[in-house]
Amino acid sequence: MDTYKIAVIPGDGIGKEVVPAAIEVLDEVAKLDGSFQFQWTYFPWGCDYYLEHGEMMPDNGLEVLKQYDQIFLGAVGMPELVPDHISLWGLLIKIRRGMKQSINVRPAKLLQGLESPLKNPHDFDITVVRENSEGEYSDSGGRIHSGNDEIAIQNAIFTRKSTERAMRYAFELAQDSRKHVTSATKSNGLTYSMPFWDEVFNAVKTDYPEIDTSVTHIDALAAFFVMKPQAFDIIVASNLFGDILTDLGGAIMGSIGIAPAANLNIEREYPSMFEPVHGSAPDIAGKGIANPIGQIWTGKMMLDFLGHSEAGTRVLNAIEKVLASGVKTRDLGGSSSLEEVKAAIIQSL
Repeated sequence: MDTYKIAVIPGDGIGKEVVPAAIEVLDEVAKLDGSFQFQWTYFPWGCDYYLEHGEMMPDNGLEVLKQYDQIFLGAVGMPELVPDHISLWGLLIKIRRGMKQSINVRPAKLLQGLESPLKNPHDFDITVVRENSEGEYSDSGGRIHSGNDEIAIQNAIFTRKSTERAMRYAFELAQDSRKHVTSATKSNGLTYSMPFWDEVFNAVKTDYPEIDTSVTHIDALAAFFVMKPQAFDIIVASNLFGDILTDLGGAIMGSIGIAPAANLNIEREYPSMFEPVHGSAPDIAGKGIANPIGQIWTGKMMLDFLGHSEAGTRVLNAIEKVLASGVKTRDLGGSSSLEEVKAAIIQSL
């Protein structure tokens, strides 16, 4: 039996509630499968840790995490107590960059039993591949002068290596999907980075003649997510564009609380990190009403990455069966608690 050592960082807010719920589900599906098991190690890093120690994680945190197979993260952020740029760069982005998690993958699909806010969702099933290491979120720039003369400069860094890596990953995914890749661009407005992005995409696609492609400006693409989401299969996007699109993907599913994500080190040199798209939601933390589905679906993505796609499919099927039965949290129009949703999913398994 394979044993996977997983570093668990519940983080802040509802992360401390949904992570244990998801772990119960993952342990159950592992027991039912019988070929693998998990060994979970908890780390209390996050904003509470920062308020006590002055840092989001210890100096040797990355070295500690490298000893694990994967990382299972809840949510990060307590903006009333810790500025977002500190919590984000001190933990989440520090792990992403330190572990070379260059690809972020976020699916959005119409789940059985869930009503999309779209009038005609047409059973959409989209996967966004987001370049996760540079682009618009590059830590390059600065501020000078003061008063009316103050200047802020934020540089977007695009390297051919990272851009091509994200695009090739998208094309590889498309081979096992509906064989279509859409590139999100804005080359009519960003005069250097996006024409470069388009050139790399045009070069990469020649290696995948069996995959159909399209190139769509990000503003139009956002509109098409609402008007015709069924038209898309795999989308490859820059760091910022992919971030915005996937929040929209969560919205058209019915709630950002169900949206999963994976930060992948595709070379498997370091652990990858699996986290839901939703934030720490401090307004509902501790009330037992948070939606655990985003974290559980994120666990399904971890199962897939570990090579247990059959177990992962079993988890997603259980989620859909529970939703179809009417067991839903308040953000989905239901009245069930986190505990009730978790228990129903385990029962369905």
